[in-house]
Amino acid sequence: TGESTFLLLGLSDDPQLQPLLFGIFLSMYLISVLRNLLIILAVTSDLHLHTHMYFFLSNLSFVDICFTSTTVRKMLVDIQTQRKDISYTECLTQVYFFLVFVGMDNFLLTVMAYDCFVAICHPLNYPLIMNPHFCGLLVLMCWLLIFRISLIHVLLLRKLTFYPGTTIPHFFCELAQALQVASSDTLINDIWMYLSIVLFGVLLALGIFFSYDHILSSLMKLSNTASKHKAFSTCGSPLCMVSLFYGTGLGVYLSSAVSSSAHRSKVVSVMYTVVSPMLNPFIYSLRNQDVMGALERLPSRVVSCLDGL
Repeated sequence: TGESTFLLLGLSDDPQLQPLLFGIFLSMYLISVLRNLLIILAVTSDLHLHTHMYFFLSNLSFVDICFTSTTVRKMLVDIQTQRKDISYTECLTQVYFFLVFVGMDNFLLTVMAYDCFVAICHPLNYPLIMNPHFCGLLVLMCWLLIFRISLIHVLLLRKLTFYPGTTIPHFFCELAQALQVASSDTLINDIWMYLSIVLFGVLLALGIFFSYDHILSSLMKLSNTASKHKAFSTCGSPLCMVSLFYGTGLGVYLSSAVSSSAHRSKVVSVMYTVVSPMLNPFIYSLRNQDVMGALERLPSRVVSCLDGL
């Protein structure tokens, strides 16, 4: 299978829809990359944003750029060139990096929820628990762990055999879809995939909702109505984003065990590979006055840097 190719069916076979799909997803991709890039520039250039929360946020923005680029960029090229083939090596590479970045999204969402939990529920111990050394080590360990987990998935996938010209009913090489079209036994792959979902999907999601449950419980005890409303609005948006990401992401893998509907899988995948990274800057920061102020000061900082060259 080293020289074989796969065929990606894409979102639609209708030729009349291709220009519309290209325009929509190109716009969403550019918006996602630009807005997440602005968040990274704002956080790194403004000393007021050099805090733990914004450190995690900038990492999330970087991961979201890579995450959406892994899938959408290839789809846009295929629509533009009217080609659907992808080599075996390219498919394995896409599977690997997709798993890396979707896994890091999971970890970072969990870490940000924990950071918020400590800040609200244990404010006196926050500087001690969430110190810079611990935060940096936490992110590093997440990267190392997800690199290893994703590599195991790809090595197991490499042991499978596929018929030449195998069709993958998706717009990118997605692990669950690749396993469904394999011509050899996928029992070990399925076991490792669902074990990974439980350990690094379900348990992380439970950790997030546990954190937000305690956060909301603490906020309910506030006597000041204005403070309570502000805190609810701050925590409500990230919780909605977490629900969207985990609900759609886990739905792709869990539904593949009981249903083979490729169309449903495509629709759900679009939500967490394209829509979620595009909305993250809005939900996590663009409604934040500190970040908005940093973004407003960003052009003058860029001009100052250019003048200094």
